[in-house]
Amino acid sequence: MALMLALALMALLPVSEQGPHEKRLLNSLLASYNTLERPVANESEPLEVKFGLTLQQIIDVEWNDYNLRWNDSEYGGVKDLRITPNKLWKPDVLMYNSADEGFDGTYQTNVVVRNNGSCLYVPPGIFKSTCKIDITWFPFDDQHCDMKFGSWTYDGNQLDLVLKDEAGGDLSDFITNGEWYLIGMPGKKNTITYACCPEPYVDVTFTIMIRRRTLYYFFNLIVPCVLISSMALLGFTLPPDSGEKLTLGVTILLSLTVFLNLVAETLPQVSDAIPLLGTYFNCIMFMVASSVVLTVVVLNYHHRTADIHEMPQWIKTVFLQWLPWILRMSRPGKKITRKTIMMSNRMRELELKERSSKSLLANVLDIDDDFRHAPPPPNSTASTGNLGPGCSIFRTDFRRSFVRPSTMEDVGGGLGSHHRELHLILRELQFITARMKKADEEAELISDWKFAAMVVDRFCLFVFTLFTIIATVAVLLSAPHIIVQ
Repeated sequence: MALMLALALMALLPVSEQGPHEKRLLNSLLASYNTLERPVANESEPLEVKFGLTLQQIIDVEWNDYNLRWNDSEYGGVKDLRITPNKLWKPDVLMYNSADEGFDGTYQTNVVVRNNGSCLYVPPGIFKSTCKIDITWFPFDDQHCDMKFGSWTYDGNQLDLVLKDEAGGDLSDFITNGEWYLIGMPGKKNTITYACCPEPYVDVTFTIMIRRRTLYYFFNLIVPCVLISSMALLGFTLPPDSGEKLTLGVTILLSLTVFLNLVAETLPQVSDAIPLLGTYFNCIMFMVASSVVLTVVVLNYHHRTADIHEMPQWIKTVFLQWLPWILRMSRPGKKITRKTIMMSNRMRELELKERSSKSLLANVLDIDDDFRHAPPPPNSTASTGNLGPGCSIFRTDFRRSFVRPSTMEDVGGGLGSHHRELHLILRELQFITARMKKADEEAELISDWKFAAMVVDRFCLFVFTLFTIIATVAVLLSAPHIIVQ
């Protein structure tokens, strides 16, 4: 059954009448054909070769062979032939800047020869060329890669390369790439005289203009970097007593280091330029490292005590007055304005000259020390008059107690006893008051150090936030383009 079906198919196939004519034509054309002979009627004229490129791994080379012309009516209407390239002359057009191991990465296909002598050679190939990469604007960069084609041995007087299309390469069959966006592929004809040879050589240079798609880099590198740097800014709002302020800064610094290593892996290892993204990451890393250093300063200020540190006057002026006023900060019960700062400075100058007491304890401390060392007076009247101005409040009590003095000795003894008791009371009051005053001063100094640490935190928050915004905006605005999908 299978044999009958095969015979039936063979019977249905039409019989080719051009087989003998094509064979005779090939024998006639190639009988005296020399592959080394340049196919021109006049050796003084150059052979025009049309060169084109389709960006789908195909080269289009077309020329006219003077020796491959025939009259199709003499050969049964055969108008074209497919001949292997090793039996014909073909231009030795190669890519000058090839980086392929075999230098020529084309696949040898048949040459289509027509009866008017035109030869069409369309070899597909994978081309690897040397191309200088500019990573200054990475990942917002455009790359221009040249592919220079020309004859290796024929000069411009013997072989003239002509662009098949003045617009450049054919992009109709180009397959879209996920990493690069193809802008265009213009072509240009060049005539160059090299140092080795006096004759001019003609080449056709195609420039592949591509633009990197930035969507991947934007959402996988830039956005995480901005978010991590924002976390570093939030570290300045973390209370120093939480214990995680410094740990957060160090963790963010390590995270940025990991991201910078990822960026370094995607970049070519060249030192011609510093990529834009690497510059941005270094700026953010410098900001985070500085935030760690300033966090140490904040913690140092926050945990200072009056027993170890004294606050210099310049710190009081800068961190307790002017900087809080600039940052619009205030303390509980103390509104910081320009007027209060000026008044505080004036009061401090006045306190250096005269101290004003505001409580009974302060009045007691201001009693003249001569009272405690005065001798007993001879009589009650004189003694009460010589107690001193600071003890005028006790005169009435003393007069009521000693209305009926018996002798001068009793009066002097009673007054001396009261004098000693008052002296002891004054000493105790002075000690207690000094301790309370010292505790108040220490608490106030500790509060001042903590407020100074808070001011440094707020100042760093504003400065580094402004730095991050300016750096991010400057990077995006300086880039040739931002997002290419």
